[in-house]
Parts: sequence; C-alpha cells; structure tokens
Amino acid sequence: MASPGAHQNDPDVIRRLLTTPNRWAVVGLSQNRARPAYGIAAYLQGLGKPIVAVHPRAEPVHGAQAFATLAEVPGPVHVVDLFVNSSRVGELVDEAIAIGAGAVWLQQGVVDEEAAARAAAAGLDVVMDTCPAVEVPRLGLA
Repeated sequence: MASPGAHQNDPDVIRRLLTTPNRWAVVGLSQNRARPAYGIAAYLQGLGKPIVAVHPRAEPVHGAQAFATLAEVPGPVHVVDLFVNSSRVGELVDEAIAIGAGAVWLQQGVVDEEAAARAAAAGLDVVMDTCPAVEVPRLGLA
C-alpha cells in the first residue's frame, strides 16, 4: 500500500494521454537501441504520437527531431516522458513546468514524489513508475 501523500496514477489521465493526439518529448532518447527509450519511442509513434528526442547529443531518432534540452524544443510539448535516473527528475520536472508542458510521465522505476507533487501543484498531469507499453494493454486500449 502506498504511503500517505504518495502519488497514485489516475487511469483516466493515463487513458487520455494515450488516446488523444499529443506531442511527446522523450527525455533520454538516443540512437542506442539497447535502451528502453528507443523501443518505447517507436511504440509511441505507432500509437500516432509525434515525438521529439531530448538528449545531450541531440541525435535524431526514428526520424524525429532531437534537441539537447527541453528548453530548446520549439512548439508545444504535451507530455514530457522521462527515461532518466530518478535523481535527475526534479530538475527535468521544473523544466517541464517552465516550458508549459501538460504532463510528465516518469517511466518504470523512475520515482520522485517531491517532483511529482510540484508538477501536480503546477497543473500538470503526472504519471509515475509505469510505461505506455504496460498501460495500453492493461487499460484495453490496444
């Protein structure tokens, strides 16, 4: 059972993020095929999600534009998908808030309760410690 104040994922939020047309910035996405971000970014594209890669090397991936930081991404970002060590989440959530993102999605194993609370307080939807490839079949969206 979650501790008091612990973030709880809302299935309705997950469903909305996965079924509406929205642009995802995939933070930690590079051309390294062995990394989970590589496969999940392709999965998101298969769901019809336009993606941009955010990685210090700014390498285009899956035909998507790439940028070194969230602040460099032009145009709206609806979901910031974080494939990073949990210790980096706080600064990236603050950047997501600063660029006006609509949501942050922390991938499986990525947890930062304080950052999740800051994002929620700023009006962002928050999904934490799960993956679209898990949630789509779990919610019957496939």
